[in-house]
Amino acid sequence: MITKRPGSDGTVRVTFAMPAAIWADTIHVVGDFNGWDERATPLRQTETGWMVTLELEAGRSYQYRYLLNGNEWHNDWNADRYEPNAYGGDNSVVITPDFAAQELMAGATAERVISFTAPRLRLVPTG
Repeated sequence: MITKRPGSDGTVRVTFAMPAAIWADTIHVVGDFNGWDERATPLRQTETGWMVTLELEAGRSYQYRYLLNGNEWHNDWNADRYEPNAYGGDNSVVITPDFAAQELMAGATAERVISFTAPRLRLVPTG
């Protein structure tokens, strides 16, 4: 499972998580963001499950998979989408939104609506 929050300066804080019911000694998230290094990004086990939070560049998509015990690959069934990989399977994909651009667009839209609806016209009968 993935969750996303705005990060600092053009990044998105993405939390990668697996359920506590997963029986494993180690779980790593492996993907484009860490050069597919099978040991670079371990998830830590908590009472609620396995998780790690990474700051990723906004406005991009990243392919990834979970590696359990160094030999068992799993997809994230709550990924944003899936892409075929070179091994005949699929990779999970996370898309990092550009929260800053979305806020600017929302502000511009709201401002445009306000300025458009602000003038009031009144029909005045003549003659």
